[in-house]
Amino acid sequence: MERKMEESAVRDGDTAGSEAGGEDALVGNVTKLTVSPPGYSGAPRKGHLVFDACFESGNLGRVDYISEFEFDLFIRPDTCNPRFRVWFNFTVENVRETQRVIFNVVNFSKTKSLYRDGMSPVVKSTSRPKWQRLPAKNVYYYRCPDHRRNYVMSFAFCFDREDDVYQFAYCYPYTYSRLQHYLASLERRNLPYLQREQLGLSVQQRRLDLLTITNSEAPDHLSPDREKKLVFLTSRVHPGESPASFICQGVIDFLVSQHPVAQILRDHVIFKIVPMLNPDGVYLGNYRCSLMGFDLNRHWQDPSPWAHPTLHAVKQLIMQMNQDPRVSLEFYIDVHAHSTMLNGFMYGNVFEDEERVQRQAVFPRLLCQNAPDFSFSNTSFNRDVVKAGTGRRFLGGLLDDTSYCYTLEVSFYSYMPAGSNAPVPYTEETYMKLGRNVARTFLDYYKLSNLIKDNRPTHIQSSEVKSPTGNGKDNGVGRDAVDRQREKSQGVRH
Repeated sequence: MERKMEESAVRDGDTAGSEAGGEDALVGNVTKLTVSPPGYSGAPRKGHLVFDACFESGNLGRVDYISEFEFDLFIRPDTCNPRFRVWFNFTVENVRETQRVIFNVVNFSKTKSLYRDGMSPVVKSTSRPKWQRLPAKNVYYYRCPDHRRNYVMSFAFCFDREDDVYQFAYCYPYTYSRLQHYLASLERRNLPYLQREQLGLSVQQRRLDLLTITNSEAPDHLSPDREKKLVFLTSRVHPGESPASFICQGVIDFLVSQHPVAQILRDHVIFKIVPMLNPDGVYLGNYRCSLMGFDLNRHWQDPSPWAHPTLHAVKQLIMQMNQDPRVSLEFYIDVHAHSTMLNGFMYGNVFEDEERVQRQAVFPRLLCQNAPDFSFSNTSFNRDVVKAGTGRRFLGGLLDDTSYCYTLEVSFYSYMPAGSNAPVPYTEETYMKLGRNVARTFLDYYKLSNLIKDNRPTHIQSSEVKSPTGNGKDNGVGRDAVDRQREKSQGVRH
């Protein structure tokens, strides 16, 4: 294949941090970049594609014209950290009807990828605003001799409507603005058992939100001065791991609902939730780092109030609560997404006390019973030195032996139902369903099922969990009419 570009251009190789070299180093997103054939001058014609990533959570650093049918795309590295190049999110417009193209994403910083296993990017357009996965048969992941044997993900696409703007992304985006819209909608409901507060600000002065969900007044059968269990959940410390936000929203939607299980949980448990630990990184379209290039999930041991202000604020709060005799901080769960494994699963810590080891396995075992996409066999317990600065490891060493700290992971791509060998791709709704199942599992863990009145079923129907946001479209992935109707009231445009 003839490559119409300078052979001297330095391609992204195996060395972490190498970029398209010299003056072409990628430091910003493309802005309404018209890509015309070499030597062409004059006004752009229909079919001269216009690329843009200068929007919230956008990422595309460079586009090279290969032919009228083929384009090389370069991911912009995380700000102040060239090591991480995974997340992409960009738009294409000025297309010609029936125009067929191949896009090559050529500078991933990871070699292992779920693209080997059938994962595909997601796409939406002006006239079809619901994200969909591209057909797996149109996606290829391979080592490319034209890019110093770096791994390349190529996908074929046919533009079918000239007036549409098309948007492509690594996974379903969930932006900072979407979160703010969602939390504002929750606040407007004036729920007596929900409190939203600003725990702090990011380096760029974005809100660090903290939600507290619990019934402040004890029911008749409970002592008002009893000790309440406390569950602390955080999400999006790694900004490109957008599925974590859908899980977090699923947890919140369930806990604030009128489902009988949620009502019982609010009576007995205090839930503290920080939905977005790294708002700057999310806003900027980074994959792993903050504005200043820090992987915040390696700085729990000694976070700086000026360099890692969101992490510092959360750590201070947890340490204060841990010293409060009125509160029993029993769980810390940090929600992530995984780029090479299927299903949902957990990481836990390693202890010398065998009884504590066994108790730590109880929650993931129960979650495995409640969530068809959660895998206990993928769940593991470790003390990897590289993970010493993570929330799970640091807090696991700080909290007492009645507390358990987990990393909850979910695949960027799919899950394998029991008894099947066909992976089921995740949707925004099925990510949120995992969140609902995580919340529901605390009923089993705390053995509160006997408090459900009138023998009501404790399993979760989507229709019983109302979200305050609306105007999404149906995903159409084989669910019943109730679930499809639920999705119509679930999505949030951003």
